[in-house]
Amino acid sequence: MEAKTIALKPVLSEKAYALSQVRNTYVFKVPQGTNKHSVARAVEAQFEVSVEAVNITNIAGKAKRTIRKSGRSVNGRQSDIRKAYVTLKQGDSLPIFAALEEETEKAEKTQAAVDKAADKAAKKADKKTKKDGEDK
Repeated sequence: MEAKTIALKPVLSEKAYALSQVRNTYVFKVPQGTNKHSVARAVEAQFEVSVEAVNITNIAGKAKRTIRKSGRSVNGRQSDIRKAYVTLKQGDSLPIFAALEEETEKAEKTQAAVDKAADKAAKKADKKTKKDGEDK
């Protein structure tokens, strides 16, 4: 397969996010016929980064059973999945989880502002109770 025709679909899970943070490894769903070399070329072409290593795994689809309205059960199977674990060279990164990181930063800033306001209110309440205690 040619590098430009490979559809790379990033896996957005907690495990994939942890891999990207700790090992600089990103996970993609790739078509069944792809190999490591074509995945590496596709990632380098699409994201303009340097690929250090690619590992590929095949995950068999699970057997599923659904029950129809008539009470009859139908057996089926989920599709097989092929995942590529792409490790980038040190210093390179992909913007896949950028939105998640921005959201985390925003939440931390909001929490800091709330904590600051709570501390201010607590100090004000302490002053008032001390003042009331001195008056009596």
